[in-house]
Amino acid sequence: MGAILKQLPPIDDERVLVGFNTADDAGVVRLTDEIALIQTVDVFTPVVDDAYTYGQITAANSISDVYAMGGTPICALNIMGFPQGKLDLSIMSDILKGAYDKAKEAGVSIVGGHTIRDAELKYGLSVTGIIHPDKILTNTGAKSGCKLFLTKPLGSGVISTGVRAGKFSDAEAGECINWMVKLNRGAAEAAVAAGALSLTDVTGFGLLGHLWEMADASQVKALVLADKVPVLDLAFKAVECGTVPGGSHSNKAFLEDKVTYSHNVSESLKTIFCDAQTSGGLLVVLPEPAVPRFLEEMDMRGELDCAYEIGIFVEGKAGTIDVV
Repeated sequence: MGAILKQLPPIDDERVLVGFNTADDAGVVRLTDEIALIQTVDVFTPVVDDAYTYGQITAANSISDVYAMGGTPICALNIMGFPQGKLDLSIMSDILKGAYDKAKEAGVSIVGGHTIRDAELKYGLSVTGIIHPDKILTNTGAKSGCKLFLTKPLGSGVISTGVRAGKFSDAEAGECINWMVKLNRGAAEAAVAAGALSLTDVTGFGLLGHLWEMADASQVKALVLADKVPVLDLAFKAVECGTVPGGSHSNKAFLEDKVTYSHNVSESLKTIFCDAQTSGGLLVVLPEPAVPRFLEEMDMRGELDCAYEIGIFVEGKAGTIDVV
């Protein structure tokens, strides 16, 4: 996709504050000196069997992109491809109800949408948020010495693929599902309050893919402490079962010349670190003096157990990662 985007003409609208050039989570357009508009969209096929839960996960995932810019989501539009005649319309209703309830939890109004006939069920949201033009958090703010935090454990890609393959039930994947339906609202608010320099969420490009985007855009090197990265227990079983999504394999191949692993990092862990996540956590970049404030803010919001310090940015070849 990066190669395709490079073929497009550059954005020459001076109102555009964030476009597609740095692989950020959303676009940002200045409306006034005090308000900028955040826009994002995400659509994907079901990751669980239950339609209502699928709607919740999809809404949490789509809204997360606004949080990942440091913004406040305000409204959204439904986007659905539905195999009419193959699935009962009650499934559509349950998906939309799940999304409505999750959006309401986030303070987001779903104000309409668009549905098309499709051979395969797909659903997502186009989300609009707002932010002050001077307070946008992008991929470009990391500096040497900054600490790196992750706010959700990894494994949703391989586990949800296992659910679709019939290897695990929704009940067996319950812990993973609970993380996927969880909003990133509290973690984002804590990051903003603590003075985070950069922010992104971990979704289809995996932990190391999104971290590479951040390191590359910020022109720094990242050091990840493998034993500090939280991983769902079922993820290892999923890798053993072979339920690794194609996107995770693609991520791993793309990063091959950008990531160096210590000899004692297992192949399973490498796969999980590249696993294409659904509704993953935030990567939070903080100057070291801001870390205590971030932990205090997370604690105030009941999120302290979601603050995993997993690494640091260091001097070195820009856009590279060492996993040790």
